[in-house]
Amino acid sequence: MATVEPIRNKKDIKKVEKLLSKQSFRNLLLFTIGTNCGLRISDILKLNVGDVKNKNYIRITEKKTGKFKKFPINSKLKPMLDKFTKGRKNDEPLFLSVWGHRLDRITSYCIIRDVCREAKLEIIVGTHTMRKTFGYHHYKQFKDVVLLQKILNHYSPTITLRYIGIEQDQIDESYNNFIL
Repeated sequence: MATVEPIRNKKDIKKVEKLLSKQSFRNLLLFTIGTNCGLRISDILKLNVGDVKNKNYIRITEKKTGKFKKFPINSKLKPMLDKFTKGRKNDEPLFLSVWGHRLDRITSYCIIRDVCREAKLEIIVGTHTMRKTFGYHHYKQFKDVVLLQKILNHYSPTITLRYIGIEQDQIDESYNNFIL
C-alpha cells in the first residue's frame, strides 16, 4: 500500500482552494482546517459548531491518542469559521452532509481525492494529505521538528520527518545534486 503524501507546492494548495471555493464553502473550510491545524480527519469531523463559534482556540480530545489538545484559530480560519457558523446552533455538527447528518470520513476522502485529481496533482491522496500538508509546510517554515512532533503528537522527530515526507525530499535532492 502506498503512502499518502502532502501537497508540497504552495501554488498547488492555492489551486485546490480555488477549486473547492467553486464547489462549496463547506468543502473549502474542511480543507483549510485540515491544512492549517494539522488535525486528523476523525478530529475535524467530530467538531461541533460550539467548538469553534466565537472562539479564539480549538480545544479537543484527540480520538486516536485520547490526549487533550488546545491551539489558536489562525487569522485565515477565524473569518471563515465566523461566516460558516453564523446563525447555527452550538450542538450541531460543524460539517454536515447534504442529508443533514455529520459528514463522514468516506465523503471527506472523496472530496479531497476528487479536487486533487481536478487540480491534476500527481501525488497519492487521502484525508491524511491535509494533515501531512500542514506538517510539511510547518516544518519548512519553522525548521523545528521537535515542536512539530509535539503538535502532531508523534513519538519521535524521526517519525515526524518520515511522516511529512522530508526524508524522501532529502534523498531526492541528494540524487539530483550528485553528479560524477
